[in-house]
This record gives sequence, C-alpha cells and structure tokens, in this order.
Amino acid sequence: MSSWINVKIEIAGRPYSFRVDKEEVEESIRKAGKLISEKLSQIKQHYGDKDEQDLLAVAALQFARKTIELEDTKAGSTEQVDRLKQIDEQLDTFLKKYASLSSFT
Repeated sequence: MSSWINVKIEIAGRPYSFRVDKEEVEESIRKAGKLISEKLSQIKQHYGDKDEQDLLAVAALQFARKTIELEDTKAGSTEQVDRLKQIDEQLDTFLKKYASLSSFT
C-alpha cells in the first residue's frame, strides 16, 4: 500500500509542491531544494544582484556540469573495474596452470 506524501520546498523565494509516494523521495527532494538554495546564495555572492532567472540558469549549468563529471568518473571507474576483473581472471588461469604443473614434479 503506497501512501502519498506532499512535499513543499522553496527555491528562489517561490514555493513548490510535490506529491511523492515514498519517504526516501521526500528526503531527497528536501535535500535537493536545500542544495539549490545554497548554490543560489553562493552565486548571488559572486555575481551580485542579478535577475533571479539568470542566477537559476547559472546554478542549473553548474549542476549539469557536475553531473557530467560524475558520470564520466563513473564510466572510468567501470572500465577500471572491468580491467581488474580481466587481470584477476588471467591470474587465476595462470595459477591453476602453475598448480597443475607443479604437482607433476
């Protein structure tokens, strides 16, 4: 049985309401709203009193850039894990062959 939760957050002085079906989602939405508000405060300090839409665009760009960096890092990590698995398999094969050869001497 799914219970729906109303989540209200404020971004750039505007209230937003979301209806979600899990408490974990509620927490992540609240964290995201807080993160956006903190980022907007940082950008405001850096750029001064610009149009709110411009500040939101800069924040969106920064979040998108960070997401791409994390995806690229994850892809690189996946390739490294695959390579390590391949090396592990090669070592395992070598050790099995070596063990079978040493049992004959």
